[in-house]
Amino acid sequence: MPAFSPIPLGQPIPDRPHAVSCSLPTMRDVIGYEEKDPAVIQHLTTGYPRFVVHSYNRQLAAVVIADLELADHQLWLTCSARAADALLAELGSAHAIRVDHEGLHGIAHPTDRDLARRAKIYLQNTGGFLSSREAEDRLAARGALASVDPETLAPADTALATVTDTLLAAYPGTARRDIILAPSGMNAIHAAWSALADLQASRGRTVWIQLGWLYLDTIAQLQRFTATPADYVALHNVTDLPAIEAAIAAAGDRFAGIVTEAPTNPLVQTADLPALRQLTHAAGGRLLIDPTLVSPLNVTVLPHADVVVNSLTKYTAPEGDLIAGATIINPTGPDADWLRARIERRSDPIYQRDLRRLAAQIADYPAIIARTNTNAAAVIDYLRAHPGVKDVYWSLHPDSRANYLQIARSPEHLGSIISFTVHGDLAATYDRLHLAKGPSFGMETTLICPFIYLAHYDLVTTESGRAELAAAGIDPHLLRLSIGTEPVEDILATLDAALPKTPNTPQL
Repeated sequence: MPAFSPIPLGQPIPDRPHAVSCSLPTMRDVIGYEEKDPAVIQHLTTGYPRFVVHSYNRQLAAVVIADLELADHQLWLTCSARAADALLAELGSAHAIRVDHEGLHGIAHPTDRDLARRAKIYLQNTGGFLSSREAEDRLAARGALASVDPETLAPADTALATVTDTLLAAYPGTARRDIILAPSGMNAIHAAWSALADLQASRGRTVWIQLGWLYLDTIAQLQRFTATPADYVALHNVTDLPAIEAAIAAAGDRFAGIVTEAPTNPLVQTADLPALRQLTHAAGGRLLIDPTLVSPLNVTVLPHADVVVNSLTKYTAPEGDLIAGATIINPTGPDADWLRARIERRSDPIYQRDLRRLAAQIADYPAIIARTNTNAAAVIDYLRAHPGVKDVYWSLHPDSRANYLQIARSPEHLGSIISFTVHGDLAATYDRLHLAKGPSFGMETTLICPFIYLAHYDLVTTESGRAELAAAGIDPHLLRLSIGTEPVEDILATLDAALPKTPNTPQL
């Protein structure tokens, strides 16, 4: 029997109601998903929760619409009253209705494609969707579902302490008050950056620098919420300190700070964080760092940051069936007390059953990191030596190796993410792969995706977009591989069966 079997189009990964990934087994499926081809969309029973509204959320919204007799309206259920208020402000009260119903919060608007698009993107960018577990619980309580799907949960009275204690170990020097949980990583980023932006704006500082090619919604965060287009500056080369210095100098007294990932997604590049902190603070700025790509058990970034944000969906929940996030305040930072209070107010609460599910999995966190680091080392060596592979990007890539080693807990703490390109036709290689294929990373399951197609399809399909990617050093045909905990020999054998044998191997 093969170590990995193909997963049909649209099947959740893992095969559970709250899975955060879904199978897109061919490039035709990927493109069909992006172009909303009905032949593909009809097979998608789930998707990454901030991009695809969960079926339970849609079902519960329909129930509430019926309760409130809001025919010909669409309802967006949110994770909190605060999130609903923010969405109402985004859409405008002339177009939308604030809904409070049996403890649920949301925004309803007349059925309209443009309003729906704006609402969905806003909730995606801010992490404001209702938890699918809360939707499931409420449907079951109303008898709309026969029962709640059984799953392992930690005791309610110890779940918060279990999660917080694990994070305290990942961020030495912090106390419980420095860790603020959120219902998603993007919710944490939105709360943390918004608080920093408010603080700096009160000082007349509004210019923010995006350092590196970052995750889609982190980029959107800065583009959407900076005060003016001129207050958003994107620098894609994380190793170019002179360019960073020049951008800070150009902003002058309006320089607010820098947002970066360490390493970045998907090129796995790391800035010189000690130098970056010194430059940023010397100019009156503040620094927000996201270490999610490799996890804070592999890198130590808090001493260099004012605020760290971390998606707990990745690695801490290795079974891949919940979303959560956290903000971590550097207690030695100059604004720690102010930020702690403001971010606490801005963050939305994590749903109790999500917290209990996270607590049930988080004990495996250190072992997952150790196993994926070991597996990744072997896969990196294999890909770098393979004649059918063009470029390989990993945490110790020569371009930023020295910078990564400054923050790595050891040279063996590589992280599980490897991005690479292949010779020949991407579709032929991707379609032959029998690994799980879908969005997300940091699962116990090895997962691969054509990341740029999924995150930036608008750039892949336009001449100007491809030029923008090229200027950032990104090949649109890049594959992002998240190494899991399976036997590494099985991962290597599966890759070997799919990769082109030589640079000139015909692609079928």
